[in-house]
Amino acid sequence: MPPGYHRFVLSRAIQRLADLFPLPSLRAQRLIAFAVILTQAGISVTGAIVRVTASGLGCPTWPQCFPGSFVPVTVAEVPVLHQAVEFGNRMLTFVVTLFAAVVVLAVTRARRRREVLVYAWMMPGGTVVQAIIGGITVRTGLLWWTVAVHLLASMVMVWLAVLLYAKISEPDDGVQVVQVPKPLRMLTVLSAVALAATLVAGTLVTGAGPHAGDKSLERPVERLQVEIVTLVHLHAELLVAYLALLVGLGFGLAAVGMNKAIRARFIVLIALVCSQALVGLVQYFTDVPAALVAVHVGGAAACTAATAALWAAMRTREPVPATVSEPVAA
Repeated sequence: MPPGYHRFVLSRAIQRLADLFPLPSLRAQRLIAFAVILTQAGISVTGAIVRVTASGLGCPTWPQCFPGSFVPVTVAEVPVLHQAVEFGNRMLTFVVTLFAAVVVLAVTRARRRREVLVYAWMMPGGTVVQAIIGGITVRTGLLWWTVAVHLLASMVMVWLAVLLYAKISEPDDGVQVVQVPKPLRMLTVLSAVALAATLVAGTLVTGAGPHAGDKSLERPVERLQVEIVTLVHLHAELLVAYLALLVGLGFGLAAVGMNKAIRARFIVLIALVCSQALVGLVQYFTDVPAALVAVHVGGAAACTAATAALWAAMRTREPVPATVSEPVAA
């Protein structure tokens, strides 16, 4: 059997399945891709709600909810509310999977370029990885580092979903256009690294914080044994570094003359980061109320998406300029 045969058969099968559906317009493809962004970000927020309501083990097994049942059952040991919250979060995974599958079918049916197809396939692939990580999190009794990996993987999926949206919006027969100089693009990469470090530090704060995801005394959740104030200061300092890099990037972009798309995305990003800092301060001085945890996680997803959108706007694919034919001499 020749190399790549199985991949060829799979691609042909997907194409034939996609051909059964109407040809999606560019607007439809963008709407589906936007829904992918919302669902990938949304499931990180619902995951935070699971944690702050202590519903992490509302379904104590995986992939089943209870031994012998994929749905919640009435048991005295697990409150109904906890079961409903955790099971609802699991059901949202099917919504994420649905949109991930639809976006693959849409871009395949539209016969988009290979780059778009690669990003599209990352959505269902990443969802499978996330489901496996979620299963490990449950089976290990919500170990803090598994929860951290689960959240960080969600942020990666949000980043990739934004890039998918950007790639879909570009013409397949266009040409690459660099909108800003390379040093500023590298500064954007550096700011993204600072964002990643901030997110990691945030998961450490969560690992040592009061919201473990389950409050059962019979099965205490193992926590990160580090002074939480130290971790909070580390998280805050990394956020300041991230914001400082963005401010420097803003001055650099202003110096070279940024276009309207980059300016709008940069302003949105700065506003989101400042809002996140404000939410973090309120959390610190109010002993981390549960509601603000979900808001903070949503803000983290929004900052990740905005940073990815800014990065994507710096190197775009533009339509090929129409050539003007030379007049024929008489």
